[in-house]
Amino acid sequence: MFARVAPVFASAPVRKRARSYLLGLLSQQERKNGWTIAELAGEQSPDGMQRLLNRCTWDDAQARAGLREYVVAQAGDPGAVVIADETGFAKKGRRSAGVQRQYSGTLGRVENCQIGVHLAYAVPGTGFRALIDAELYVPRSWTGDRDRCEDAGIPDDRTFATKPELARQMLARVIAACVPFAWFTADEAYGQNPGLREWLETEKVKYVLVVPCSQLIETAAGKRRADELAALVPHEAWQRLSCGDGSKGPRMFDWALVATAGPQRHLMIRRSLHPGETGKIEIAYYLCWAPRPVTLAELARVAGARWGVEDCFGETKNETGLDHYQARLYIAWYRHITLAMLAHAFLAVTAARARPPSPRQSGETLGQEPSGGHQPAREGTRPRHTL
Repeated sequence: MFARVAPVFASAPVRKRARSYLLGLLSQQERKNGWTIAELAGEQSPDGMQRLLNRCTWDDAQARAGLREYVVAQAGDPGAVVIADETGFAKKGRRSAGVQRQYSGTLGRVENCQIGVHLAYAVPGTGFRALIDAELYVPRSWTGDRDRCEDAGIPDDRTFATKPELARQMLARVIAACVPFAWFTADEAYGQNPGLREWLETEKVKYVLVVPCSQLIETAAGKRRADELAALVPHEAWQRLSCGDGSKGPRMFDWALVATAGPQRHLMIRRSLHPGETGKIEIAYYLCWAPRPVTLAELARVAGARWGVEDCFGETKNETGLDHYQARLYIAWYRHITLAMLAHAFLAVTAARARPPSPRQSGETLGQEPSGGHQPAREGTRPRHTL
């Protein structure tokens, strides 16, 4: 794995320190910051590790490209799902690049934090998932204050971009690199963004995106709210399907499809089988697009794959120190996050190789070089329309 990224480091001493940093992230240390990683490497102070993040010459963007190549070479699959999501990093003070009081779903509240938008690569049916790209969300409060940006090392050409826009930029890199995948999915912060949906359709990227219950859906009878359409679904139109295996076995839900004004777009509705913590049946809504018909079972499988990114966040924070950094500069954030994702990818590939082949692989095994990149929608059976 390290051989794929070694050329991005400018000299042998920098490469050696980067590899030591990765080994520290892969270690059994409870905390993985500059001090603990330096001690594990036999260094007297964290100065060398801090220089690696802040001042040494190396290209973190090229390192993430190497990470993506490594994941594709080891686990690339034309049926894979690319997932966008964000995670929060709680911080004190106001000097860390991009930090401000903002809502973080990870923290479950408004908190002083940084937000990282990530892409994950998941192969349904195999259990493989890994983070392959990341961008730091830089709020308007920062991009409008060039002195503050200069202090944190934020480049002059870094302008404000929304989280869906950051996801689009990363997905464009995935497409340009010919990464094999079939679907894109994300939660409602991305699903309700019309600009992102239009771009995905232009690029012929099939998607299953969570939308809020208030999302207006174009139907033959005019615009209707998603929850209004769900209330019209007849009992016989629901199908009970698993969207993938969880820690307790298959994750079963009731699913239904609602036709929209266009033949390529559908509203998919997921209904829980039992009341949740609030005592109510939980319902989720997904806007789906594919240029050719696909089955409801496949759409449900893609929807279930979205949880893989949450697993990635938990694993990288617990196992490879994604949120253990003690750096404030913009470049240092990218460099630590990149090295933590590299360490996690190595663990993900190693774990996948240790698992027995799944039935869905039908002869394809992890480690095969994929034959092609992103492909347009594949033929399937026509979905079952309820309206």
